[in-house]
Amino acid sequence: MKIDTSFNMYSDAGGGDPDSTSPTLKSYHQFLWSKELPNGKKFHLSSSTPNSYLHHKSELGEFFLGSDAITHSYKNHERKKWLTEQISDEVQELFDIGSTIGAYTLFPNKRVNKKHTINQARGVKSIIDDRFDLTLECIQRFYKNDSSPLQDTILRYNEFFNLFESFEGYVDYFLLNDLVDRNYKVKFYLPFDQFQTKPEFKSIEDYREYKKGVIEFINLRNKRIEKYLRSLNSSKR
Repeated sequence: MKIDTSFNMYSDAGGGDPDSTSPTLKSYHQFLWSKELPNGKKFHLSSSTPNSYLHHKSELGEFFLGSDAITHSYKNHERKKWLTEQISDEVQELFDIGSTIGAYTLFPNKRVNKKHTINQARGVKSIIDDRFDLTLECIQRFYKNDSSPLQDTILRYNEFFNLFESFEGYVDYFLLNDLVDRNYKVKFYLPFDQFQTKPEFKSIEDYREYKKGVIEFINLRNKRIEKYLRSLNSSKR
């Protein structure tokens, strides 16, 4: 399958949210993340299960997965209009780059006991503020059995995260390596204070520093996806 890492997912979303309405994004997810797990078993994703986005069912378990944009421009956040309206061109630049495949991943999307999914929880918890670097830190703490603001939510989906056996396995599987260092410690977009305070932008400079880190991650992840695809093609020769 040919994947265009420059393709803007909003272009075929029909005016909706690409996470649910872009057929290109869905097909890219299905192809990229249907692959061998660290235990050597194939994690095949189906797009034909009724009332689901992507679905897996085997001896590994049953998983309902949905797309999630893991980078955020905050273009439409009312509480940040005071900042984003001052630098609307820069915000739009981040929004556009954040609409390519490198800015998306999959999370379990079937609600458990009517409680928030991971996608929902990281959006509504102000201590996370929809930031993926902070989400990834919470995921790392899950594998370390440490507490985090998303601990209860992640534990509801522990069977999914256990598929990857370790934080390193999770990062490698979803090609998130450019948001961690060589020791698999999260590289934060802004200074991190161990979840002591809400991650708010205090100035335009804060946003620009955040934007620089996010764009670097997206661009590097898109390149990593391209490299992964080349390795697949080479293995077929």
